[in-house]
Amino acid sequence: MDIEQKQEEHIDHFVNRASTLYDSSLATVINEATSHPSLFAFSEILSVPSIIQLQGTEHAIYFDLLRMFAHGTWSEYKSNGSNLPPLAHDQVRKLKQLTVLTLAETNKVLPYDVLMQELDINNVRELEDFLINDCMYVGIVRGKLDQFRRCFQVQFAAGRDLRPGQLGSMIHTLSDWLSTSDNLLITIQNKIKWADNMSELDKKHKKEADEKMEEVKKALSLKADVDLRGHEEMFSELGGVMDYDEDRSRPKRNKINYRRRHPLG
Repeated sequence: MDIEQKQEEHIDHFVNRASTLYDSSLATVINEATSHPSLFAFSEILSVPSIIQLQGTEHAIYFDLLRMFAHGTWSEYKSNGSNLPPLAHDQVRKLKQLTVLTLAETNKVLPYDVLMQELDINNVRELEDFLINDCMYVGIVRGKLDQFRRCFQVQFAAGRDLRPGQLGSMIHTLSDWLSTSDNLLITIQNKIKWADNMSELDKKHKKEADEKMEEVKKALSLKADVDLRGHEEMFSELGGVMDYDEDRSRPKRNKINYRRRHPLG
């Protein structure tokens, strides 16, 4: 079962529970949700009417805590810890996991120094153990630990809940991307059209060249036939003259009359 499907099941579970409870009873649900090892999205729970009604009451700190897990980071919690309930060990780990996701939203190469500062971790070994065991094995991020460059190269990171006002920025970003994609598509189509035209011109030029070649071949063949006939006629005429001259130059033999002699008698 992938992480998205797990998220849906856990979210539905906590939304259904929160929908039937009020006031202080919701503190238990919120603490359980923010401690759950496989839950990393909280905006739907945050939008449950009974949860929203916690604002302005003595239990408002639990609404703020849930909102911190939906949008905040570990360093933000430390800055506002006096106004929020104390965290259990599982909640601390969860908020640090969410902090890694927030950092991965804008940077695909996370320096170890930045991570150690944001996660309040003192050494590289502890940081790498956290990234491997509590992030990559859980499935919320994938990447490569680069000990030589002292950084974490992010290949995939699960998305967090959208912060207030972030939706408009995302729509603007997507609109820009769509416009760029449309312009790129037009450019590609023009390139394809140009290539088709060049292909047609090449075919036309090749056809014309082939036709001219055939004309040249025919002309050369015809000329060869004419030259051959001319040579045959010339040789024939020369042969007749030679025979004629040969007959005229041949000396005539003197005719000798042989008369039959009769014996004397």
